Amino acid sequence: MKKKIFLIALAGILMVFLGGSGLLTTQAHAQIKLSYANFPPAPTFPCVQMERWKTEVEKRTAGKVKVDTYPGSTLLNPRNMFDGVIAGTADIGNLATSYQPGAFPVVEAVDLPLGWPNATVASVTLWELVDKYKPKEFEKVKVLTMFTCPPANIMSMKPIRSLADLKGYELRASGTGAKILELLGAAPVAMPQSDVPEALQKGVIKGNVSSMEVLKDFKYAEYCRNVTSNVNLFVVSFAVVMNQAKWNSLPDDVKKVFDDLRRDQAIWTGQYVDNHVNAALKWSKESFKDFQMLEISKDELSKWYALLKPMTDKYLKDYEAKGLPTKAILDDVLKAKEKYTKEYAK
Repeated sequence: MKKKIFLIALAGILMVFLGGSGLLTTQAHAQIKLSYANFPPAPTFPCVQMERWKTEVEKRTAGKVKVDTYPGSTLLNPRNMFDGVIAGTADIGNLATSYQPGAFPVVEAVDLPLGWPNATVASVTLWELVDKYKPKEFEKVKVLTMFTCPPANIMSMKPIRSLADLKGYELRASGTGAKILELLGAAPVAMPQSDVPEALQKGVIKGNVSSMEVLKDFKYAEYCRNVTSNVNLFVVSFAVVMNQAKWNSLPDDVKKVFDDLRRDQAIWTGQYVDNHVNAALKWSKESFKDFQMLEISKDELSKWYALLKPMTDKYLKDYEAKGLPTKAILDDVLKAKEKYTKEYAK
C-alpha cells in the first residue's frame, strides 16, 4: 500500500515537473524576435530613438518581444532600407524619406521651408499627417512612427547675417537643402556628413547647413565658429516602418503596444534631439571663446523666405496635377505647426 502511494505521489511530482517544464518551453518558444535596421552611427539621434523604442517594447511586453538592433548600416543602408524591409531582410527599418525626392509626396509637405521652430513640433505634425492621410507609398509596410531632425541652420567660417553674405558662399547641404541654398544665392555642395570635417579642413566648403547637434557630434564647431541660428530652413523627415507580413503575424496585445508607442515615440524623439541641440550649442560656446550665435532681423528673414516661396508653389502645383490634395495637406501641416508651436516651442 505504501509503495502504491509512493508511486502515485512520484507520478504526480513528475507530471507537475514535466508540465511546468513544458510550459516554460512553450513560453520560451513564444518569444517574438525582431530585427531593427538603421543607417546612421549608433551615437546619433535616429539610433538613440531606436534603442529607446526597443527598451520600451521589451518592457511593455514583459519580455514577450525581443528586438535586435543594427545601427550604422550593418544590416541595411540608406539606399536599400525601404525595399529591404518590404523584402523581409529586416523586420523593421528606419529610413530618411527626405533622401528620396518624389517617393514620399505627402511627407514632402513637412520638408518644405516652413520655418519649423524645433524637431518636436515638426515630428508630431509629421506623425499626425501620415496617420491621417495614410499615403499609398506606405501601403506595403506598417508605419511605426515618424520624426524629423531639428531645423537646419547655417554653420560657417564667416558670419552670415544677410543674403549678401550668403551669395556664392560654398556650403554643404543635401537633398532639399541644396535647392534651398541655390534659391538663396549660395553655392551648395552636396556630400554626406561623414565627408564634411575633411572638406572643412581643406577649404572645399566654408560651412555646413543642417541641424545643429552636429556642432558637437561631428565637432564642426572647431571650424565653424559662426552660427546663424534663427533661419530654420528645413527639416529632414524619417519613417520607422515594419514588414507587413511580420506585422500581420503579431498577436493583438503586441500590436497594441506598438500602436500605443507611435505618437509617443515621435514626441520623445523630437524632445530628445532638441535637448541635444541645446547641449551642443552650450558645448560649442564653452569650448571656443570666439564662437558666436547670430540672428538675422525679421525684415531680412522675410526676404529669405520670399525667395523660397516658389518651392512651396511648385509642390502644390506638381503634386496636385498627380491627384494629391496638396492644398488640404499643406493647410493641415500649417495648422498643426501653429498648434504644436504653442505647446512645444515655448
